[in-house]
Amino acid sequence: MKNFNRPGRLATFVVVFLCTVVSAMAQQLGLGQRTTTAPVEDAVSYANPKELVIADIVVTGNQFLDPNSMISMSGLKIGDKIKVPGDAITGAIKKLMDQKILEDVEVLYRKIEGDQIWLELHIKEQSRLFKVTYDGIRKGEQESLNDKIKLPKGRIISNTMIKNTQLAVKRFFMDKGFLNVKVRIAQITDSTRGNATLKIFVSKGPKVKIRQIVFNGRTEIYEQKLRNKMKGTKQMRFGRLFTPSKFIPKKYDEDKEKLIELYNKNGFRDATIVSDSIIQNADGKTIDLVMNIEEGPRYFIRNITWEGNYLHSTEILNKVFGLKKGDIYNPEEIQKRLEANPGQDVSSLYMDDGYLYYNCRPVEKSIEGDSIDVEMRIFEGKQATINKIILNGNTKTSDHVVMRELFTLPGQKFSKTEIINTQRQLSQLGYFDAEKIGIQPIPHPEDGTVDIEYTVEEKPSDQIELSGGWGGFIGFVGTLGLVFNNFSTKNIGNLKAWKPLPSGDGQKLAVRFQASGRQFQTYSISFTEPWLGGKKPVTFGINLSRTVYRTVDYSNFYTRSNSSALNFLGSYKNTGVTVSLGKRLKIPDRYFVLSSALSYQRYRMDSLDLFGIGYPNGVSNNLTLNLTLSRNTIDNPQFPRGGSSFSLSGTFTPPYSALTGKTSFDTKEAQYKWVEYHKWMFDASWFQTVAGKLVLSTRAHLGFLGRYNQNLSISPFERFVLGGSGLAGYGMFALAQDIIGLRGYADRALVPIYNRLSTTDASQTTGATNTGVASSLGGVAYSKYVMELRYPLSLNPSATIFGLVFAEAGNNWGTDAPQKKYKDFNPFDLKRSAGVGARIFMPAFGLIGIDWAYGFDPLPGQTKRSGPQFHFTIGQQLR
Repeated sequence: MKNFNRPGRLATFVVVFLCTVVSAMAQQLGLGQRTTTAPVEDAVSYANPKELVIADIVVTGNQFLDPNSMISMSGLKIGDKIKVPGDAITGAIKKLMDQKILEDVEVLYRKIEGDQIWLELHIKEQSRLFKVTYDGIRKGEQESLNDKIKLPKGRIISNTMIKNTQLAVKRFFMDKGFLNVKVRIAQITDSTRGNATLKIFVSKGPKVKIRQIVFNGRTEIYEQKLRNKMKGTKQMRFGRLFTPSKFIPKKYDEDKEKLIELYNKNGFRDATIVSDSIIQNADGKTIDLVMNIEEGPRYFIRNITWEGNYLHSTEILNKVFGLKKGDIYNPEEIQKRLEANPGQDVSSLYMDDGYLYYNCRPVEKSIEGDSIDVEMRIFEGKQATINKIILNGNTKTSDHVVMRELFTLPGQKFSKTEIINTQRQLSQLGYFDAEKIGIQPIPHPEDGTVDIEYTVEEKPSDQIELSGGWGGFIGFVGTLGLVFNNFSTKNIGNLKAWKPLPSGDGQKLAVRFQASGRQFQTYSISFTEPWLGGKKPVTFGINLSRTVYRTVDYSNFYTRSNSSALNFLGSYKNTGVTVSLGKRLKIPDRYFVLSSALSYQRYRMDSLDLFGIGYPNGVSNNLTLNLTLSRNTIDNPQFPRGGSSFSLSGTFTPPYSALTGKTSFDTKEAQYKWVEYHKWMFDASWFQTVAGKLVLSTRAHLGFLGRYNQNLSISPFERFVLGGSGLAGYGMFALAQDIIGLRGYADRALVPIYNRLSTTDASQTTGATNTGVASSLGGVAYSKYVMELRYPLSLNPSATIFGLVFAEAGNNWGTDAPQKKYKDFNPFDLKRSAGVGARIFMPAFGLIGIDWAYGFDPLPGQTKRSGPQFHFTIGQQLR
């Protein structure tokens, strides 16, 4: 009996053990039981699964997730026949967990009846982000991090998200020079809300600086040249301000590539950085960078051959290409000579003649020692004709305004240079963002045509000038100016086009009013049509203006009663009208413009000797014809990087003295009843990119005022006055003078000294003589030279900003006696200055500028240097 029971006990133990193992496996697979009509061991058998039909599925444990979505993602459907237990259950768990939105999933049996089963998906959702907090960094750094890592509230928190956030925070501080930064993230869960807070602990450590950079293996290129090439990686030295010596891994990798580029440009095509090391110094605050460089030999060009060229001979291609035997082998320079210099490279030779499909591939045919034979393999292809022009983005400007400026028209041969010229022309309009003008040729090889798609982005082009204040006894002082640069007269009758004025036809309407109480008022209105008749680039313009200036009797200002009016001693009134025409020329090239203007100005003086010449009363008439020849190839009107602008103009009055035969007059009123002179102006500007975004601007300006009759004094009107910002300033608003800016000197301070008056002039004055004192009369000749280095801070069309440093020099010369002519003129006697400044171009206000300049020379009649000066300009470019 005893022996019989021992096997029974063993069998019982085995059964219990197997049930325990099966139960554990079922729990691991997420299978359980809530309520069944029979015991579990009777309902399911892991050794013999049943096929059951799903009668119902419910979801429990969810807080934010939609239950129907969970059922759908599980792959289980009511009515499906599944094996229990089986792959359908384990597959449903896997599918739900693969969504990365759940922390845990269980599939439970709620009930089994017959061949039907009721299932429950019990889920535990992952926590959602409630907020992010930081420990160990400043508030400003926290805000910058929030902008960078962008963790929105409600986002599901996963291990991947935490890891990526940790890396982003670490990279953020490493880019600021904190090489040893440590970042730890803790998740604080709020079980009642189902969300969590991420607390980011940051230990920045000290900023790591570069103590020294060591170049091992360098022999052929100067060490300083290598250091200069590494713009973002600098070693410590005294006085380093603008490029700190902090270590930034990203910039270090970029600078290593620049070193290899430098070697390649100098002929070392095999140069490589074999290895580099970052050595942490004992102080924990500095590192040493060690680069092991293998330079290899310097290579030279031995032979250049051309294959596939049928249109142009080898001699012509070699001449355009420019490189020859013995030149340093530089792949970048080779590519530049082939296609990176529009109008002067090999590609332009073909593509300007319609060969759109041209391609040239340089191949290193042979390398022997330090010599390389280069073969240029050319595919010339067929000529392409422009099929159609596609225009996108001009939401305000009419299509015809853009199309008339294009140099690429349907039916013409494709031309690479003309496409670049068109881009420059569109930027000159001022209606579009010059930085975002897109040009995309769309070739059609099947029929030898090409479509050209131009994409533009409108920018605000209208301007407003608004300023005002209280000028004390003179009353309100203010300016209101409106310039509509894309006006449309055609749509004036269309009420829907008034937004606020009709626009889109490229016309210009300008209205300006300026006043200083009753002492000074000026009004002007002008209109310009750039394409008169709509078929040819003929510019038509008309301008009307009116100016009134009065002098105030200051002697009784403080003794007069409050009700008494100001006493005006004298006045000056100027009424003018100008009509102009301009035309683009085809010879010498299309960049030349010839314009003419007929102008009439009527000056009236009432008890006011405007320039101190003994002419207090009378009317002067100024009838002129102006002819101007100009050429403009500037690439961007707001911030030019290249191109030039030249202008030569002559203004002529009729030679009244020659027509009447008079060489002397009894009175100044008679002499200046009809103003007589000829005036010449020359302006030139050049722009050249020096390096990167740094631009060199040089300008030269010259002006001369002459006479027909050598026995008469030069006209007192239209003379030159230099100094300051070039603005007229208080008391001298457009009073028949040409005001030229010269920074470093006070406004209108540079006027000639007249040592005496001519005999004729003296007889007409009140007896006062001018002995060595600067006069407001102005000069008859001036010259000015400017050099600026400009760097853009923002090229956004809503606010183009650039800083500048400058040096300039100029002077103004004059004569008051007929016989002296231009003997005082000395182009080397210049007033010099230098300084710094900034320009902001805002479409609504035009160009706003501020400058600090130091004048190195004294004003006329003085011995002390002009010294430091601040200048402010608005709505104009300094000449």
